[in-house]
Amino acid sequence: MNQAQAIEKATASLPAFSNIQPDTIGTSIRALLRDNETTLARLLDHQATPTWASLCAPLEDLNDRLSRAWAPIRHLHSVADTPTLRAAYSALLPEVVAYGTAQMQNDRLAAAYRQLRESAEFARLTPAQRQVVEHALRDFRLGGIDLNEPERTRLVALQQRLTQLSLLFEEHVLDATRAWNWHTETLAQLRGLPAHLLQLAAQNAAQQQRAGWVLTLDQPCYQATMLYAEDRALRAQMYEAYCTRASEQGPNAGQFDNGPVIDEMLQLRHELATLLGYANYAEYSLATKMAPSCAHVSDFLRELAAHSQVQAHQEMATLREFAREHLQLDTLEAWDVAFASERLRLHAFDISQETLRPYFPLARVLSGLFEIVHRLFGITIQPVTGLDTWHAEVAGYRIVDAAGELRGLFYLDLFARAGKRGGAWMDECLVRRVTPSGTQYPVAFLTCNFTPAVAGQPSLLTHEEVLTLFHEFGHGLHHLLTLVDEAAVSGINGVAWDAVELPSQFLENWCWEKEALAGLAHHHATGDPLPEPIFTRMLAAKNFQSGLKMLRQVEFSLFDFLLHARDPAENSVQALLEEVRHSVAVLVPPTWNRFQHSFSHIFGGGYAAGYYSYKWAEVLAADAFSRFEEEGVFNPAVGRDFRQHILEAGGATDAMTLFRQFRGRDPAPEALLRRSGLLP
Repeated sequence: MNQAQAIEKATASLPAFSNIQPDTIGTSIRALLRDNETTLARLLDHQATPTWASLCAPLEDLNDRLSRAWAPIRHLHSVADTPTLRAAYSALLPEVVAYGTAQMQNDRLAAAYRQLRESAEFARLTPAQRQVVEHALRDFRLGGIDLNEPERTRLVALQQRLTQLSLLFEEHVLDATRAWNWHTETLAQLRGLPAHLLQLAAQNAAQQQRAGWVLTLDQPCYQATMLYAEDRALRAQMYEAYCTRASEQGPNAGQFDNGPVIDEMLQLRHELATLLGYANYAEYSLATKMAPSCAHVSDFLRELAAHSQVQAHQEMATLREFAREHLQLDTLEAWDVAFASERLRLHAFDISQETLRPYFPLARVLSGLFEIVHRLFGITIQPVTGLDTWHAEVAGYRIVDAAGELRGLFYLDLFARAGKRGGAWMDECLVRRVTPSGTQYPVAFLTCNFTPAVAGQPSLLTHEEVLTLFHEFGHGLHHLLTLVDEAAVSGINGVAWDAVELPSQFLENWCWEKEALAGLAHHHATGDPLPEPIFTRMLAAKNFQSGLKMLRQVEFSLFDFLLHARDPAENSVQALLEEVRHSVAVLVPPTWNRFQHSFSHIFGGGYAAGYYSYKWAEVLAADAFSRFEEEGVFNPAVGRDFRQHILEAGGATDAMTLFRQFRGRDPAPEALLRRSGLLP
């Protein structure tokens, strides 16, 4: 099959988003679930001597069939939420979860996998196929195969309820974010805000048919306001609204309260873990991670804190002194920290995010990103037109390797809008696998929430947003460049959760490299490259407040891990958070701050007892990049090695083994501390 035929086949397999109707998805998904169950029962009737071809391959077909139907529905719920879609999705989700749980508790299926594992055929399987079998046996155990019937029934109920609660948590955060806005017709109240935000605020007001300006809690608006608004009362008001979202505190107190949701989730997670024989949910979570024990994770985080605290206290003392002398702030409150820090950065380095924004027009950043990965990994990214998407702003692209072979496709959805979940993420649409009819190419959803073009100006990114784009693109490459042909260990599937962030954090490094920025950073109006003096100041400011940043991430990670490493009855969530803050934080937020009520990573996503993975993988990423520093940041041989050992290998091989293959040794935590400015 030539490239044109491969592209035609791949695009023909993409979802038709315009045909997804909330009132019909229930019927189609339920019919698919029932048909899959019937087909699986027939399949197991013919497993006297299980083989890969008779058992694993047809089961992969069944699961992929469901995934291809469900993934676009799940994605729409995140990026184009409506009341009718939400209702339909919420009704279906427990049934989809029950289908997966039933597979993990299917005695005949588990027995067939055990029989295959113990047969002579197992030794003849490929390494990827053997890994699929080993992971399946592990997942049967985690799915409750060893439990008695009443315990299995309880486990199913726990998993279904936890899925519903996770969904409810996310909906509360989204609804609470939407519910608050701030309106003014007095421009003086917006003093200090950059022009692009004033234009966006005016556009928000016009959409509400109001005069003046409207600020919202959408991330681009909130972050810019906290950084630049000179009106302290406005910052305080916005901080309170943002940090009490979905809680019993703040301007919408109790309206979307996630407190009871969190309490119930923690109780049910603990029950689930103990039902499966684990001491707590943190211990249960490590069954699919690199970290060997709860103590190892806790020690790792506290070691990072110990390396950071002296510098963080010095940074906070410097900030307080600057705020007193230059901003007349005798007391530095939580809503002053971002504003004062940005002013201090400007004072110390003559650089700010707004200084850099004109040099990062989105179109130029994208073309620069595509050129960087071309030089590193030998791949070419080309636009795909005519795709059926969920919004006019969404673009499609394909990846072609140096041999001209199609590797995969991705959707790019970059701008904040109503009905779209905040944050940035990569998700799977299709997974690479090989079938009798040929290769199913991987497809990814890449999603961000940047400020769109306003008032005739192009979308301009801050450098932090450029880092976010590179981060998510790293996840995308991990999914899209895989050469593993078994879906269960293809791309990010089967990868230890605390290694999943390696490619994403690794790719961020090129946002700081002069040679890379030469292609990324050009002034949107003049086309001039980033001036050398600005680059020098930007680099000098790279590790500005790195101690405080490290402690903030350790605070989140330690809170998450300790929260899940205990019996929920021991003390309240708020009490534990305050305990963690007093042990590691330099600036403790107000007692009414309810950060945990919108901590979607651990209550609405997949990072429960795993938020530490960001720091864990950051060690891997920093050490992996150090090889490029040693041998050349665009060294094609090193790029080829990273592509082959990390990006193409998926979950078919243990993550630590892959790292050793690339780096030639175990990871060195010192690499992260050096890159963060916490070691010489």
